[in-house]
Amino acid sequence: MGGKNLVVLFLVSVVMAMVPGSTQLQASQTWSLLKIQQMLGYPAVLGHWHNYTDFCYGGDYKTTSAFVECYGDSVTQLHIIGGGGGSPAPPPLPKTFSIDSFFTTLSRLPDLRVLTLTGLGLWGPLPGKVSRLAALEIVNVSGNYLYGELPLALSRLGNLQTFIADDNMLSGELPAWLGRLPVLAVLSLRNNSLEGTLPGSVSDMASLRSLSLASNNLSGNLPDMSGAKNLQVIDLANNSLGPEFPRLGRKVASVVLAGNRFSDGLPPELASFYLLERLDVSRNRFVGPFMPALLSLPSIEYLSVAGNRFTGMLSGNMSCGDNLKFVDVSSNLLTGSLPTCLAAGAVGKAADSDSDSSKTVLFSANCLATGDDTQHPSPFCKNQAIAVGIVPDQARRKPSGARSGLVAGVVAAAIAAAVLAGVAVFLAVRKASMRRAQARPPRRLVEHASSAYPSKLFADARYISQTVKLGALGIPAYRSFSLVELEAATNDFEVSNMMGQDSHGQMYRGRLSNGTPVTIRSLKVKRSQTSQSFNRHIEMISKLRHRHLVSALGHCFEYNLDDSTVTQLYLVFEYVQNGNLRGRISQGTEGRKLTWVQRISTAIGVAKGIQFLHGGIIPGLFANNLKITNILLDQNLVAKIGSYNIPILSETMKSEGGSGNKYPSDSVPNGDKLDIFDFGVILLEVISGRPITSIYEVEIMKEQLQSALTAEGTAKRRSFVDPAVSKGCSDESVKTVMEICLRCLAKEAVQRPSVEDVLWNLQFAAQVQDDWRGDSRSSEESPLSPSQIPRDLEDDQ
Repeated sequence: MGGKNLVVLFLVSVVMAMVPGSTQLQASQTWSLLKIQQMLGYPAVLGHWHNYTDFCYGGDYKTTSAFVECYGDSVTQLHIIGGGGGSPAPPPLPKTFSIDSFFTTLSRLPDLRVLTLTGLGLWGPLPGKVSRLAALEIVNVSGNYLYGELPLALSRLGNLQTFIADDNMLSGELPAWLGRLPVLAVLSLRNNSLEGTLPGSVSDMASLRSLSLASNNLSGNLPDMSGAKNLQVIDLANNSLGPEFPRLGRKVASVVLAGNRFSDGLPPELASFYLLERLDVSRNRFVGPFMPALLSLPSIEYLSVAGNRFTGMLSGNMSCGDNLKFVDVSSNLLTGSLPTCLAAGAVGKAADSDSDSSKTVLFSANCLATGDDTQHPSPFCKNQAIAVGIVPDQARRKPSGARSGLVAGVVAAAIAAAVLAGVAVFLAVRKASMRRAQARPPRRLVEHASSAYPSKLFADARYISQTVKLGALGIPAYRSFSLVELEAATNDFEVSNMMGQDSHGQMYRGRLSNGTPVTIRSLKVKRSQTSQSFNRHIEMISKLRHRHLVSALGHCFEYNLDDSTVTQLYLVFEYVQNGNLRGRISQGTEGRKLTWVQRISTAIGVAKGIQFLHGGIIPGLFANNLKITNILLDQNLVAKIGSYNIPILSETMKSEGGSGNKYPSDSVPNGDKLDIFDFGVILLEVISGRPITSIYEVEIMKEQLQSALTAEGTAKRRSFVDPAVSKGCSDESVKTVMEICLRCLAKEAVQRPSVEDVLWNLQFAAQVQDDWRGDSRSSEESPLSPSQIPRDLEDDQ
């Protein structure tokens, strides 16, 4: 019996020796894994790691959130996955954490090839010690708080094939040494704070297959990317790139350039990109003819050109590719009729039972002959095409030689005859009209919801999805109002309902028939204009809808009967009833003043409103003349910017011979930084609790603020803070807000932070304050320097 056992043990030992990975993990690497567990403490599954755990071949401890793969006695893959994705991201790790020590520990796993550390709260600059992991092939560190520039040491990882660091706070410019990574195939740095231009070395990366740099601050033209022969996916959405469309290789399958500053037309060679499956160039500044050939590309599945100024006539006989599933041509200047191959999937149209309705097609806000009210009148697109400089070729051609003189003479004679006839008809009609006008009292025409400017114009799916994302839910849908409604709401514009007036017109409070309180702004229109000339402005105003703006609810035109020109324009806004921010800060009575937490929340709200004005659906609304008295609070103490730069106001002033808005938003140098300075003044009053009424007071308090920040200890900082809140706030939170306030007030505009930087710092201050309250001034607060780490720690305010 004993002999049989010996034989069995011998056979097991032989089999185990034949399995290449069956030897026990090196003790030093087990120690390293346990040290990593100790440093992270998250996710909870790491609690199952012990010094007796068989990391390589035990299997019992492995979960989708944390596991190790080995080869022989060495770790080759380490995967630790925390929050992010569908779950909330964890806060930064405590101050006891050191990212330098963390990577020192990782470097004791010399054969590590795959490293996943996502959503763990890692913070700090990516250390140069990463180069010690020379075998690394795949790295994913998304969803953390990594900041600073990409370290040069990464260029020494000669085996690196995939590097993903989405949703961090990496900054600086993309380094030129990226071109030195010989086998890098996937580079993804979405949702960071990278700036500058894309380095030319990227175009030489022959191995690059996927490049994702969406939602950064990149700008300028892209290098010639046709040299990246294997590039298949390029996603550069939501930057400031342009104006030239990039040159791309023919193997590209997905091109996403939405939300940038590309202009002119699309390059003709796109029509020969036979492997292209996805093209999204929406929300840019493209002009010129739409390319119908894009619809029939053999591989195309998704095509969006929405929100540009593409022109051209569509027709029913245009063809579509067999794989096409989604098309969005909304908000362009297209005419004609929807191609038959798209009509079945058109949103808002019923499909025939025999037709292919598998496509989704969005086409509103063009000038197509669809027979519904989702389109502009045909002259709108023609006028807009002229306005942006798109002129048909025939109009540009000039007759040549002697023939041109003959043509000009004939045309001139015809025009003269037509003018004389027209004048005679006009005088006769005018005389008859005057007789009729004398026989009746003057009356006014008012645009109603069913007028020539359709209320459904704004109901396309693209706009709705963007509005939902930007927090405009809960605000009534934008619509046209009748003058009768507005007169009833204001009791015939009674003087007691007037809230004030300025050079643009009067402001009234009112209440609609459904009980909704509103503010109605009446604008005089001196120069004779038709409602169509206002359509561009009305469309823009209808999209200025955000949780932290006093949002537009609708408009009403008042017409002159004789020539149908607009004489008065009424803009209807939501009414915010809870007073302004100053009334809850420097002029608030005891018990009504905002707490420190509420003040940070309010400041975050204002910053989000500014961010929307600067870069939202209608980007570039700068120089908004922000004041604390124009920051209104609703019943839930949500801050709303009550007065901001609406371009139609400046155009109205120009029509009166005035200079228009003090700062036309599209022409002010550093216009965004004017708003940052104004926000700094508001923040100064929020911190100190003292009213600021002049620039002289700003300079004095700025010096006091600087002195308080540089003083040793906390006493001087506390003395600067409003006594009503000084005892209820964390020193680190106060210091963070004071530091960003001082940066906002920098004398030189270029030294002031971006609104994103401001927002991230305020949200960090809110997080620190929340931790301080929750931990009763625990020493476990994150020590991150807020000036280095802007981060959105708040879901939404």
